[in-house]
Amino acid sequence: MADASISSGADIGQDIPDIPDTYVRALDDGSSVVNFVVDGVHCGGCVKRVERAVNGLEGVANGRLNLSTKRLTVVFEQAMVRPREIVSAIVGAGYGARPYDPKTLETQQARDEKELITCVGVAGFAAANVMLLSVSVWAGHSGGMEAATRDMFHWISGLIAMPAIAYAGRPFFRSAVSALRVGAMNMDVPISLAVLLAAGMSLAETIAGAKHVYFDASIMLLFFLLIGRTLDMKMRGRAALAAQNLLALRADAATVIDDDGVARAMPVEALKPGMVVAVATGQRIAADGVVEEGRSDLDTSLITGETAPVAVAPGADVFAGTLNMSGPLRVRVTKGDEATLLSEIVRLMEAAEQGRDTFVRIADRAARVYAPAVHILAAATFIGWMLLGGLAWDGSLKIAIAVLIITCPCALGLAVPVVHVVASGRLLSRGVLLKSSDALERLAEVDTLVFDKTGTLTHGRLALDDADVDRTALERAATLARASTHPLSRALAQAAGVGPQGDDVSEHPGQGLMGTVDGQAARLGSAAFVGGIDATENDATGPEIWFRCGDAAPVRFGFLDGLREDASAVIEWAADRGMKIVLLSGDRPATVEAVAREAGVSNFAGGLLPQDKIARLEELAGQGAKVLMVGDGLNDAPALAAAHVSMSPASGADVSQAAADLVFQGQELAPVTVALDVARGSQRLVLENFGLSLAYNVVAVPIAVAGYVTPLIAAIAMSSSSILVTANAIRLRWGKMGLPETVKEDAH
Repeated sequence: MADASISSGADIGQDIPDIPDTYVRALDDGSSVVNFVVDGVHCGGCVKRVERAVNGLEGVANGRLNLSTKRLTVVFEQAMVRPREIVSAIVGAGYGARPYDPKTLETQQARDEKELITCVGVAGFAAANVMLLSVSVWAGHSGGMEAATRDMFHWISGLIAMPAIAYAGRPFFRSAVSALRVGAMNMDVPISLAVLLAAGMSLAETIAGAKHVYFDASIMLLFFLLIGRTLDMKMRGRAALAAQNLLALRADAATVIDDDGVARAMPVEALKPGMVVAVATGQRIAADGVVEEGRSDLDTSLITGETAPVAVAPGADVFAGTLNMSGPLRVRVTKGDEATLLSEIVRLMEAAEQGRDTFVRIADRAARVYAPAVHILAAATFIGWMLLGGLAWDGSLKIAIAVLIITCPCALGLAVPVVHVVASGRLLSRGVLLKSSDALERLAEVDTLVFDKTGTLTHGRLALDDADVDRTALERAATLARASTHPLSRALAQAAGVGPQGDDVSEHPGQGLMGTVDGQAARLGSAAFVGGIDATENDATGPEIWFRCGDAAPVRFGFLDGLREDASAVIEWAADRGMKIVLLSGDRPATVEAVAREAGVSNFAGGLLPQDKIARLEELAGQGAKVLMVGDGLNDAPALAAAHVSMSPASGADVSQAAADLVFQGQELAPVTVALDVARGSQRLVLENFGLSLAYNVVAVPIAVAGYVTPLIAAIAMSSSSILVTANAIRLRWGKMGLPETVKEDAH
């Protein structure tokens, strides 16, 4: 069961094996949770069918399916329902299921993408060759081509098209069968019917030696739809791997110190509360715990988003995934692998993505009505011509096929993707990469901007505040700083430039440096380590380091993380358009307040953990706000996934970029304004395209129903409507969008 899925084609009454206990996790309230990968889901309708089947079981408290990762999380009571009964319900809904294993997710995604790309290649090759043969036949109709030659071309077309349709149409056919098996309808059902009926009728006409066949219509339709399906899967695949990228920050193994002092390696999954773990310099902490021995500096950007390291000593709380930078530690574990803050961040992120997956695109909403309407219309046409029109079944079927093709949702299906393609190109030219297929629709609704501080509103690079620096003190302090790899020491040494290193320099992890400068004992580090500093007079709002040489008074060096040059202009631009601006950060409240005032933001909060940011976003959403979250840190990933729509700078953490819907390049915030303008322009064009599609159907469908359209003409008309929709979308390439260039120049 752990290695293969239970197919949706299986007999629901079969003896499904139970899920191994290793996949079931107990919760604090006494209930249990199990995760599955559900195969065969590809739209919001699939999600609803699976969740309805699972949540309908007695004993299931909650079942949520993430469309991007295909991960189904089920909270249940083991005394009332077994995991195999949950699998049976999934199978009964028409889908496959297997225990969730994050290690196989990327492999499965690559396998699915490979299949779709292969289908695109097969369909494209067949479409090109069949169309060449069709052009020859069309020319032959007016050039005196003999019937035998025409029939030969038809047979060659069939020999190319039929195997290609059978192979390349599998993604649509499987989806259609899955929907029909549970009595549902989706967009793949009319697509599959149109392709199969056109191909089948063409084969029958070829056997009969008819003048017209329609292999070209069926294979071309399949080719273009496969391209759209492939692009959609690629974008969903990027979102699916975001949480797994975050888990990659976890240590693979831990060094456990037994009571007798013997060290042994152990997988992080096996760590239990109470164990003592040794963490060497340069290693990531394997589990949440408390420092028992040692002092060091930790990179806690995973939790706070701040690049400045945090000093820890015995008694300090530490978290899994944080990087030990300067000294060995011994940590007593307080939480097992599944209960660590890092695991909680991953769960927060996936839960946020599940919430986002409930968003249904305009095309999906239209499809709910459109798909069944197409079938009803085609069936009514067939019956009408049989009973009232006096035609034989083959003639009536040909007209019904023409109706299916002419109403085939190509223009409707292109209404969003073609605008998406043009908008993606426009954004790319301005340094913005669009990653999510429905991000533009969500971005057009934004009325609130939420910014992270470090690396988003600011550059994310600490630099010495040299406004009132004593140059002599700086050069003397730098002789100690050059002996350390600590970020603040590096910044101090860089500001001083090239110079000598002090004598007998020793580093005290988590505190600072000691050495000899100009023959005198000197210290560089925290205020407590240097000594002689009145804490009541120290009102610093940013990172700092102190230097003391001999009996001289201590000297403070402050560090700044400056605003991006156009940050204030972007905030003013958004405010002028009625948007609410919020700054949320994990940094110290005093530092956050100083940056907010400089940027012109009146609504701000500091000292926030990842779950705190999500809580603030949920609060805004509860007030009806549509939030664009802009952040760059590891700790921002869950908030980026939770927001209505999100952006991350390319300089940000890989995990934040994976979680975001859009990624922007460069040192400016102006791409945020460009994205907002492009999204709103895209929304207008999408609505116009739906109007054009509706107008096309109002004109073309009655003509097809009346029997004046052959399947070939229907295919041409359908293609023409698609071309019209595409031409309308191209208008998005023109026009000025985003922050005016003059404003950006002034910012510099």
